[in-house]
Amino acid sequence: MTPDLNLNQLRTFVAAADHMSFVGAADAVHRSQAAVSMQIMKLEETVGQALFARHTRRIELTAAGERLLPYARQMLALEGQALAALRTQEVVGRVVLGAPDDYVASLLPPVLERVTKLFANVEIELVCLQSTLLKPLLQKGQIDLAFVTRADDLEGSFIRREAMVWVGSQRHAVWKKSPLPVALFDKGCVAREHTLAALEKSGRPYGATYSSPSLLGIVAMVDAGLAVAALAECSIPPHLVRLGEAEGLPPVEPLEVVLIRGRNSNSPAVECLAGEIMAALRPLRAAA
Repeated sequence: MTPDLNLNQLRTFVAAADHMSFVGAADAVHRSQAAVSMQIMKLEETVGQALFARHTRRIELTAAGERLLPYARQMLALEGQALAALRTQEVVGRVVLGAPDDYVASLLPPVLERVTKLFANVEIELVCLQSTLLKPLLQKGQIDLAFVTRADDLEGSFIRREAMVWVGSQRHAVWKKSPLPVALFDKGCVAREHTLAALEKSGRPYGATYSSPSLLGIVAMVDAGLAVAALAECSIPPHLVRLGEAEGLPPVEPLEVVLIRGRNSNSPAVECLAGEIMAALRPLRAAA
């Protein structure tokens, strides 16, 4: 008889893969570490293969785990979509969603449009702030979901990786200047840290003279020919020129986008929005 895959066990497996930790998975699925370990063991018994290699302080996916992960994500996404379709007329509530303005403008509109059509009685409030500034709002229970860039103190369910790409103005070859004028997001932003790390590693002289808390400010500086900038690929306006190693600019480490739920935010409205975000924005092989 073909064994059945248990969706709760798959949910725990995905959480462990996202955090590369049973402790992190326990927090994500609101279970004890012992319960997480037991669910993973049962899933491994079902598939007849080890899914994680256990080390003293960490875990890592085995080849079997890597193969199972994208299918587990797809099955959980389909479960969420099926439940959402059945609850379309029933869900009523309000969700406060926090995200940086570049993600709000580039990634979220199709999701928000779909949620509005499916769940006419769900009210969504958007809070647009830099990822690190959303953390205290999560802790205070002022937002239900945070769609943010992963940082040391911001962990959640992995959604996707976003490449960082250098951009410049079509009218000004600013990248030829030395020192290189660079526009950066404000301090504390992961994109800023990755950009500065790449420049320091390259050894190219630069001047971080321009900064802004918002994508709009960065784009304005670049468009005016005042600087170049490294932006998340999803948020690059079409009128800017993409730059790279040919222009003497170093590769920048990509960003990891995660979805964080407030600990007490488990209403049907929150679950529906979270499910739609994960279903729409996670590539099938997001973490493969």
